[in-house]
Amino acid sequence: MELSSGPSLGGALCPADPFFAAALFDRLNDVVFFVKDRSGRYQIVNTTLVRRCGLQHKHELVGRAPLELFPPELGARYAAQDRQVLDQGRPITDQLELHLYPSRAPGWCSTCKIPLHDAHGQVIGLAGISRDLRAPDRDSPVYRRIAAAVAHMHAHYGEPLRLATLAAVADLSVAQFERYIRRIFDLTPKQLLTKIRLDAAASLLATDSSIAAIAHACGYADHSAFTRQFRAVVGLSPSQYRALRSPERTRLR
Repeated sequence: MELSSGPSLGGALCPADPFFAAALFDRLNDVVFFVKDRSGRYQIVNTTLVRRCGLQHKHELVGRAPLELFPPELGARYAAQDRQVLDQGRPITDQLELHLYPSRAPGWCSTCKIPLHDAHGQVIGLAGISRDLRAPDRDSPVYRRIAAAVAHMHAHYGEPLRLATLAAVADLSVAQFERYIRRIFDLTPKQLLTKIRLDAAASLLATDSSIAAIAHACGYADHSAFTRQFRAVVGLSPSQYRALRSPERTRLR
C-alpha cells in the first residue's frame, strides 16, 4: 500500500512510513486500531484487536477480511461499513456500537473509519479505531449536574423521553445538557438513551421473554422499530444476538 506523503509536524518532516505511530496503539488496551486495503483486508492491526479476535499474533489477522474472522452476520456488517468508506470516500465517525467478543461478552465502543488516499487522490484503503466507552466519573462536578437526569433515563427508558424534559430534570438548558452529557459519556443524549435501552434489551434477550415484549419494555413502538435500532448498533437482529450469546455456543466463530 503506497500512500502520499503526510504533512509536516511542527516544521519537521514525517517519517517515510506513514504508519510509524502504529506501535503506539499497541499500548492502548481500550482502543482497537486497524488499517485495511482496498479490498477490506487487514494490513495493520494492534494487539488489542488481535486479543479481542481470540488470536495470539498479528500475522493471524493480516491479509484476512472480516467475513473470515467474525460470525457471518457481524462480518457482513463490518464489511458493509468498509465498503461505504472505500466506495464513497466518506468517513464514519462516532458510530455507537455494541461488539461481541470471542467469550460472548458484549462491549460498547465508538467507531471511526476514514478513507486513505494515494498521491493522486484515489482511495486505496481505510484506517479505523474502535474506542471503548469509558465509565463516567461519578465524582465529577459535571456528573453531579446531570446525575438526576441520567437516573431518570435509567428509570424511565421504557417511556418516550424528550431532550427538553431531561434537560429540565437537570435544571439545565438543552445546549448545556447536551454538552455535559458528551463531556461525561462521550455520547450525545440520544446515543446515551439508545445505549441504556439496548443494554436493557441485551439483558432481557438472555431470558425467555418474547422479542415483541422486550421491544415494548425498552421503549420501542413495535418489534420492527426495535429490530432496526438493534441491528444498526449491534450488527445483528435481536434473535441472532440471542443465539450467539446462548450458553450452548462455546465459540463466537
